Amino acid sequence: MIFKKDNFWLGTILGLLAPVIGFAVFKLIKYRRFSLMEMYQWMTLNHNLITAWISVSLFANALLFTLYVNARIDKTAKGIFAVTVLYAVIALLIKFFG
Repeated sequence: MIFKKDNFWLGTILGLLAPVIGFAVFKLIKYRRFSLMEMYQWMTLNHNLITAWISVSLFANALLFTLYVNARIDKTAKGIFAVTVLYAVIALLIKFFG
């Protein structure tokens, strides 16, 4: 199974996809009535929403990272962690300077 492979690049891909899925779940649960464009406009007006979105999205990566660390699939976990740090830095830059 692909999810049992110990590969840094697999972790990178999973780390890139998990926050997108986390955001989709967040949008479907919390802001179901908004379109993606309306959601984007609302996020640009309300910076607290950006913080919530970042938290939920990075929580998806944290969950994935924990599963791989506990399974001792370390190279994949390193890929997930590297992307998580990258996402966090970009998100902070957007929050404070965007």
